[in-house]
Amino acid sequence: MSTLFLATTGGHLEQLEALAARIPADGPALWVTHENDQSRSLLSGRAVEFVPYVRVANVRDVVACIPSAHRLRRKWSVTRVVSTGSGIALGYLPYLATRGVHCHYVESAARVSGPSRTGRLLQHIPRIHRYTQYAQWAGPRWHYRGSVFDSYERDNTPRSLGPLIRVVVTVGTAAEFPFQRLIDRLAPLLSPDGELAAVTGRPVQVLWQTGCTRTEHLSIDAMPFVPADALVRAIAGADLVVSHAGAGSALTALTAGRCPLLASRAAGLGEAGDDHQWQLAEELQRRGLAVHVSPAEITTDDLVEALSAAVRRSTASTPFELAP
Repeated sequence: MSTLFLATTGGHLEQLEALAARIPADGPALWVTHENDQSRSLLSGRAVEFVPYVRVANVRDVVACIPSAHRLRRKWSVTRVVSTGSGIALGYLPYLATRGVHCHYVESAARVSGPSRTGRLLQHIPRIHRYTQYAQWAGPRWHYRGSVFDSYERDNTPRSLGPLIRVVVTVGTAAEFPFQRLIDRLAPLLSPDGELAAVTGRPVQVLWQTGCTRTEHLSIDAMPFVPADALVRAIAGADLVVSHAGAGSALTALTAGRCPLLASRAAGLGEAGDDHQWQLAEELQRRGLAVHVSPAEITTDDLVEALSAAVRRSTASTPFELAP
């Protein structure tokens, strides 16, 4: 008997890795995900099977998962699977459920008010236990066992700054959604002699991870994508993290003890597929774990507020108990 931990890369994998530590063990663990810098570094030293990427709303990709699910169930004697989605869950969970495997789907913490498209589809599949990370929409179809964010709390210990302010700006890994409003607003605020430097009396050094956002008109040293392990190290050494309100980026900042300034994307402006980032950022601000500001309205006061705050691991988080 063994447990298969299943997720697509990005925030889904970040959440599953964090939740897995709170799920009571049940035999050996196998991780199944897509291969990239993040998954290789995050899962280093663990049993991993890398599988082809499952594209959003692509039925052919979902169906192509079935032979892999069959092979891994037999090879690893899989008796339990836990997934945080997204599309890869549709390829594995229904098949494994029909073979008697105990299947558990945990909806992303980004879904504050209701399930994602993957979650809505899985509601109609028998023998799959489903979990929300928000008590307000738990019910007969969705169990509540807590949130990945329960592991963190605000740290009110005063922070001291060194002679240089190190900043990480990250917009995540989405290749199809630029976030021009955020980068254009931050460029003058975070320039070496910009407003933050003037307010703090310290030079500012920035790592800019900008994805597909255009930056040629700005005087910044932009990097479209930063290897996952390098970005984790940079955030761990940063004084300030400014990020889009993606669950994975937020978790990385919280794990490093940073209280990030989060700017939520807007679907109506072509920055995301929907507006769930606003809900997530509001939830993290309510918990005291982030500062949420509209990208066009960010000020030096907002930057200083996030710079002055910190986060620590909570001792109050409980095990994430799966349904029998």
